[in-house]
Amino acid sequence: MKILKDILYKTGIVHVEGSTNVAIQNIVFDSRAVKKDSLFVAMRGTQVDGHKYIAKAIELGARAIICEETPENLKDGVTFVLVKNTAEALAQAASNFYDEPSKDLKLVGVTGTNGKTTTTTLMYDLCTALDKKAGLISTVRIKIGKHEIPATHTTPDPVTINRILRDMVDHGCKYAFMEVSSHGLHQKRVHALKFSGGVFTNITHDHLDYHKTFDDYILAKKILFDILPQDAFALVNIDDRHGDTMLHHTKAEKKSFALKKPSDYKARIMEQQLNGTLIRINEKEFWTKLIGDFNAYNMAAVFGVAMELGFDELQTLTALSTLNAVEGRFQYVRSPKGLIGIVDYAHTPDALKNVLETINGIRTGNETVYCLVGCGGDRDASKRPVMAKIATQLADKAILTSDNPRTEDPEAILRDMEKGVEAQNSGKRLTITDRREAIRTACSLASEGDIILVAGKGHEKYQDVNGVKHPFDDLAELNNAFTEFKK
Repeated sequence: MKILKDILYKTGIVHVEGSTNVAIQNIVFDSRAVKKDSLFVAMRGTQVDGHKYIAKAIELGARAIICEETPENLKDGVTFVLVKNTAEALAQAASNFYDEPSKDLKLVGVTGTNGKTTTTTLMYDLCTALDKKAGLISTVRIKIGKHEIPATHTTPDPVTINRILRDMVDHGCKYAFMEVSSHGLHQKRVHALKFSGGVFTNITHDHLDYHKTFDDYILAKKILFDILPQDAFALVNIDDRHGDTMLHHTKAEKKSFALKKPSDYKARIMEQQLNGTLIRINEKEFWTKLIGDFNAYNMAAVFGVAMELGFDELQTLTALSTLNAVEGRFQYVRSPKGLIGIVDYAHTPDALKNVLETINGIRTGNETVYCLVGCGGDRDASKRPVMAKIATQLADKAILTSDNPRTEDPEAILRDMEKGVEAQNSGKRLTITDRREAIRTACSLASEGDIILVAGKGHEKYQDVNGVKHPFDDLAELNNAFTEFKK
């Protein structure tokens, strides 16, 4: 329980009607979650305007309302707080309600199109290996020390974020690593958090269904670096042409990592096999179980963060060599008949290209590479033909299949994808709508030593069809097919 006047600190108040000396039990922005003595924040979303539900919130027991527009009829006993921006006010109020937990942690945010989950998870795993208590907020999982809770969004809402960070502090965590999505930045979900560091992995074609233009997408990512304080570090991939953009106007200390250009944390792949990679970072070599240029970038970022946080260099490199691949990120399995399976979350053109180029760089040339890939429904449709083009260019056999069609017709999505297949590669393409059947088909066609990449869903344990999430696990389906076709 908190007093309203303490919750309202720095929320951008324009005017107040009623007393601020009242007790508040919780903060909500969904009127359905209101209970007695709630503070209800009326948010203007892309689909719903919370101002329409102020009366319902009061009826359910809301004690105070934060809004950008006060209703005509003010109810006695309810405090109305008019603010400039309810999204920013919600984030600040949530931080205040939980006693500004980000100030009690070394909080590092990671943004970029690809690599956020791997980088944040490896940071958490590194801390665990070094006996440093840490927390994690990622697409795949949320960890508070060793305790795990389910993740529902890449970047949760501000109330959830601050509640989790407070739990981390209360459980003795000193560090926290957090994926920061472009949606989360644009919607002010991390407004009012104090970051000790920010990391930029890369930026490629994605989420244009939301941001509309690539420039808007870049500017959304840049918000993280714009809000970093002077005592933080800003660590960016300088090989990405937008790395420098992220650093414009940041108050934080500017740092870089790269594989190609001179940088503060320079990585180089010395040797690569399907079971791991020998990497040199700042002239120090170590072996990692992770594979691919993209993971070399991730490792350079993780090493850079560790150094900026003051970790011991030798201990860090030793611990990095023990870490495993993140679930659904170039996850490697082998079948009884000698097939090699790789499950990867690659759901953007650049990510798919990186994974297939990595496989082609390691293969002997005698095996067949199968690539199963689809595209999500109700998302940026312009990348569909591009994904199919990349799959049929870089794999020996490409099977176009359903991903998460959501409310779209899976067949229509696949027709969009097929438009990208070049005439000379049309013979390399199969289209099988049913994802389970597509995986079975690849396994039935493959011979010993062949490589099957199942791309797009990675760690997800469901397939979203018409708003219903049906159980579906790419790795489990692949293993089941391996067992079925083991001879």
